[in-house]
Amino acid sequence: MSRGPSGLVAFVLATGVALGLAGVAAAADRPNILFIMVDDLGIGDLACCGAPDMRTPNIDALMGAGCRFDNAYANCPVCSPTRAAFLSGRYPDLVGVPGVVRTHRDNNWGYLDPGARLLPEVLGDAGYHTALVGKWHLGLVEPNTPLGRGFDHFHGFLGDMMDDYYKHRRHGVNYMREGRETIGPDGHATDLFSDWAIRYLESRAGEEAPFFLFLSYNAPHTPIQPPADWLAKVKAREPGIDGRRAKLVALIEHLDAGVGRVIAALEDNGLSKETLVVFTSDNGGQANVGARNAPWRGEKQEMWEGGLRVPTCVVWPGEIEPGSRFGGGAMTMDWLPTFAELAGATPPGGIEGRSLWGAIRGKGELPDRAMIWVRREGGRKYGGLAYHAIRKGRWKLLRNTPFEPMRLFDLEADPGERSPVEGRGEIRRGLEAELRGHVRRAGFVPWQGRDPDPERVE
Repeated sequence: MSRGPSGLVAFVLATGVALGLAGVAAAADRPNILFIMVDDLGIGDLACCGAPDMRTPNIDALMGAGCRFDNAYANCPVCSPTRAAFLSGRYPDLVGVPGVVRTHRDNNWGYLDPGARLLPEVLGDAGYHTALVGKWHLGLVEPNTPLGRGFDHFHGFLGDMMDDYYKHRRHGVNYMREGRETIGPDGHATDLFSDWAIRYLESRAGEEAPFFLFLSYNAPHTPIQPPADWLAKVKAREPGIDGRRAKLVALIEHLDAGVGRVIAALEDNGLSKETLVVFTSDNGGQANVGARNAPWRGEKQEMWEGGLRVPTCVVWPGEIEPGSRFGGGAMTMDWLPTFAELAGATPPGGIEGRSLWGAIRGKGELPDRAMIWVRREGGRKYGGLAYHAIRKGRWKLLRNTPFEPMRLFDLEADPGERSPVEGRGEIRRGLEAELRGHVRRAGFVPWQGRDPDPERVE
């Protein structure tokens, strides 16, 4: 099933990108939805985003085949909260996931609210078949498993990360599942997830009901472990490249090939014209393994722009203009109401996410809003406490540990966040009051759950 960049080129041509919208037949009223989330991909680590040593033809082509976002933000600078925000349409600390859900209770900082109505339930009620392939990272036992929270199909990894891309274990435990059955597949995790996504797409060809596939790669998260042949190719092409950087480039390029294979499978199975595709990342890249978040300051775990901004695009042939750009501020939680609108579904009441659909197509403006980020974490650096950021318009207030003062930045005058603004008491007080109100609301939401097994968390 291996397909190179030509597979995506065929998809682009088939969807009418080369011909323009006038040559494309009207798309179905309710699209299939393929949502691709990768793990720890820095916003500057695609060739189309300026990485000079990277070759990512498939993702680059996808970025040009529809609407590319200029101001897309993850809901948190780490994994679990962003995933909780995507599936709930809410700020993650308001559904019990202020930090990373881990496999040991003494270092766990989240418990997904069992009462929250999640995206697979919303779309399932509207007649969609729903599937998750890849990383879950929101719980290990019921009710917080993919099937327990509304997915019809699950083929992937329950845990937070893999200690080895080939052995698929975390702390010696196998969290690979097909449905609820533990499995032991052979192969690199990226290849497996691509294969399983393709197999799912093949199963949906010709089906009357639309589908929602959440393809959740764990690459390029640590350990940075590309296949040997991909690493050799990068080293041969990039003489003098730092060894650490070479491994990350190879892992991302291998991921790009997997994305290309999946996109080609849409065309191969006659699904491309009726499928909306989103590509994004869960947070910024990790600098100490060679990630590039340029031109922004910071990285994964930090509230600087480099930890929060993510490469994002949305493609739907005949409905979204190829090569278009969206400059509004978008957050991961906005995809639930967007997909609900497209599916004719009713989103849960009281969510903070808002539909982007009209604005993406240039048929409406998004009202200004404050965007808030929270992360709770343990260890000496964080002490089990939360740290925060809030942005409204040009102004952003942030701190990167719970033990440092909040600093104010003017992102229009200082997008690199190099010079904290002094004074501006009225602006600072307004942001502080809005953030304080959010923190108070989140204080009513349990995030530790209950578990009779002290070695595992739900």
